[in-house]
This record gives sequence, structure tokens and C-alpha cells, in this order.
Amino acid sequence: MSPRPYHRRVSVPVAALCLLMAPLTTLLVTACGTGGAEERTPAPIAYDRALHMALPAALRARGVLMVSTDASYAPASSFAADGRTIVGFEPDLGAALGKVLGVKVRFTNVDFSQVLAHVSGHHSDLIMSAMTDTPVRERQVDFVNYFSAGTSIVVQRGNPAGISDLAGLCGRVVAVEESTVQVDLISRFQATCGAKRILVRPFGTNTDALVQLRTGRAAAVLTDYPPAAHLVSDSRTRANYQLASTTQYEPGDYGIAVAKDNPKLREAVRAALERLMRSGVYQEVLRRWGVAGGAVVAATVNGGGNVPPG
Repeated sequence: MSPRPYHRRVSVPVAALCLLMAPLTTLLVTACGTGGAEERTPAPIAYDRALHMALPAALRARGVLMVSTDASYAPASSFAADGRTIVGFEPDLGAALGKVLGVKVRFTNVDFSQVLAHVSGHHSDLIMSAMTDTPVRERQVDFVNYFSAGTSIVVQRGNPAGISDLAGLCGRVVAVEESTVQVDLISRFQATCGAKRILVRPFGTNTDALVQLRTGRAAAVLTDYPPAAHLVSDSRTRANYQLASTTQYEPGDYGIAVAKDNPKLREAVRAALERLMRSGVYQEVLRRWGVAGGAVVAATVNGGGNVPPG
């Protein structure tokens, strides 16, 4: 078998995103785009008593599923105009999972670099934060895979540096959110740059990294395809940003992270997600947020072997 290349490339056309800041409880509205997910009319979200009873006793008694997220990653999770409510396809999926499991769901904003410690230390029950399932992360937590995406290169509108691929980043300042797979991707690519190394500037949030790009202090930002496509389509940001290309680097699955010592919760979440997939609610949520192309066909566990370590 030939050696595995350092990255995989998938070219995907950029679709216009339907940017509806829907409330968490509005789960069954008319779709605004197809994006490749199966078209169907969702069935009502049904409470499953057996899955409720399969939850850990302490969680059943509390009645609230605590979810950590980095709310700087629209359309996955971000703050609404009120600056308090967290909206996106992840909160909507979380709310739907809660209905199946018979518990309320509460999303809390946590720095991305801290979310793994948050769930492994039992400060929250789950992570839903556009977190790619990787072998390294699987050493700390288990994942229920729910979405697929790769990395995109975002540049200033007009692309003044003429960047079209990773090679164009050599010798330039690139801003990224710390502790992300984008940091690992750049690290693996550095050897191809020779003496013109990429000058990596990590920041606490994706929003902070984008400020560097918008103000000209960075030539590019590497981020996942859904937030990248959101930026270049949203009327509030498209004047500032564009994609360097439609290439997605190192596509992999996002995972709902669960503490390794909590297999009962992991299995209940996986089964609840499967029910949402079969009912069509899962596909409807993704269509509403314009990310149906990232739908997966099954709720697998720990699929991180499909992406590079990191």
C-alpha cells in the first residue's frame, strides 16, 4: 500500500447559505436549500422513554443536558443579535436530541482550547463545537459523529495576496483558532515551504483570527468549510472575505464529545441521533442552516481514524 498523502482534497462548489437565525425550539420549518441531503418531510420529534431511562441517573434527576461550545463558529454555533442566545445547526440538533431523550438542553460558551477538559472533567455533559474527531482527541473523549467538513482558506475580498492553495501560504502570516485541526494541518505542511515558513498566529476564537485578516495583519485564515462559506455568503461579512478556492483540505467528521467514563450517555446520544436521521429532522436542520452537504448517513462512534492525527 502506498504511503498516505499529507492531505486529502475535495472540491465542493460554494452554495449560497440560507442564514436563518431560527430559535432553538423551531425545528420543523420549510427548508431553504437542499445541498445534497435527502429531501423528506420530517416526522414530529418523538420522546423515547427507553432512551430517557438509558441516561445516567444523575442526568435524569437533573433534567438538563449541559453542552459546551465555542460560540464563534457560525453557522455551527454563534451568538444571536442579543449577544446571549447561542444559535446554529448545533443548538438546533441539540434541542432535537433533548426532545428525544426527554431532557432540556443548555448550551454554554467555552473557549475551544478548554472544551475537552470541560467535558472530561464533568463540568459539562457533551461538546458540540464543530470539533473534528481525531485519534489524538479520542484518547481523551469518545465521539458520536454527526457532520462532515474539511478546511478552507479564507482571504480578504479581492484576494490581494493571490493565494489559491496551501503553497500560497508559505512565507505569509496565517491566523487560526488555537487547538484546532487547522493548527495541525499547517504544522504538517511546513516542511514543503522550505525556508519560507508559514508564520502561524493562533487566537482564542475564530472571530479573533478573522479580525487579523480583515485588518490586514494576516494574509489568510484557515477554518472549517461551513463557517468559511457562511462568511463569504452572509451580507454582513461577504464584503470583507472570500474563499481562496473551493478546495476542502483533510475532510473529517465532527463529533459530539462525551467523557470516556460515560458510555451510557454516549450510547443514548448516538441512538437519539439515529432516530433524528431516520425521521428526517436531522436533514431538515442542516438544510435550514445551508449545510446539508455535510450530512452523514449514520451516527458512528469514534470515526477519527479517517483523518490525520492531531
